[in-house]
Amino acid sequence: MDLNTFWFILIAVLFTGYFFLEGFDYGVGLLLPFMGKNDSERRALIGTIGPFWDGNEVWLLTAGGAIFAAFPNWYATLFSGFYLALLLVLVGLIVRAVGFEFRNRDERQSWRSFWDWMIFTGSFLPAFLWGVAISNLMEGVPVDAKMNYVGGFWNLLNPYALLGGATFVALFMLHGAIFLGLRTEEDLKERAFKVAGRLWGPTVALVLAFVITGYWTSDVFERLGVNPGVAPVGAAAALLASGWFIKARRSGWAFIMTGLTIALSTITIFMGLFPRVMISSLNPEYSLTVYNASSSPYTLGVMSWVALTFVPVVLGYQAWNYWVFRKRVSVHAGGHL
Repeated sequence: MDLNTFWFILIAVLFTGYFFLEGFDYGVGLLLPFMGKNDSERRALIGTIGPFWDGNEVWLLTAGGAIFAAFPNWYATLFSGFYLALLLVLVGLIVRAVGFEFRNRDERQSWRSFWDWMIFTGSFLPAFLWGVAISNLMEGVPVDAKMNYVGGFWNLLNPYALLGGATFVALFMLHGAIFLGLRTEEDLKERAFKVAGRLWGPTVALVLAFVITGYWTSDVFERLGVNPGVAPVGAAAALLASGWFIKARRSGWAFIMTGLTIALSTITIFMGLFPRVMISSLNPEYSLTVYNASSSPYTLGVMSWVALTFVPVVLGYQAWNYWVFRKRVSVHAGGHL
């Protein structure tokens, strides 16, 4: 395996971790205005992700930095072509962070309700737009022979991309509802299971529609062939199994299943893309690959040693953080925020 492939795999791992971890953060934010019947319950819901949400965003920052350093041509084309979409993602993340910090600065109900809806908005925008972005990477975007994106923002909002955005939102909401069943007590726990049960059917339908439609709009799934391998089959099996565990009120196993669905689905998409990183809809020969979009071998070599040194440290810290805050959140305790 050459360094170009190694860094492609590392970036795939970073996005897998990001969608898995930040997915339940987004899900909780999306459910916040609807599941919390009063301020105490909403504080408890926020408290379930209070110790984790900012650390989970590090995965995205690291992935962006890895693309910039390892594949600068990919970074330049991606961030110039998807500029407005990625800017809206950034706005959403900022609004959500401000909402977490500001909602308890005033005791007025109108003030707290406003910031709760800002947390919802700040969760919806990234969840939806990441679905749009990934769908466009699968479908292909207008990239010319000079690696320039020659389309506009509205090119990105095509029917398949909108379906992808809706699928990401539904999957993250299901993941978040199960996470709440894992992290809360009493009435909130039972309500989380009921919400997860209601979300499971529509989520399965959207995922199925996304995959079937993908065979007509992209070659990513088609390239996997009739025997696609462990990742896509495992993703489908895990999503189906999550429904049984939700019904059985097995929050831990249900969370593992939705987590596997997200992780294995992300891996499947990267497998279908390789060795391409951006597919050109104008001409397949214009597509960016891990070879024509990469840095020099020396740069990749130095970065590899840095990554092998620091990535285990980051993973160890995050594991310790989750262990420390492993206890369930009670409404009476008011959460961590």
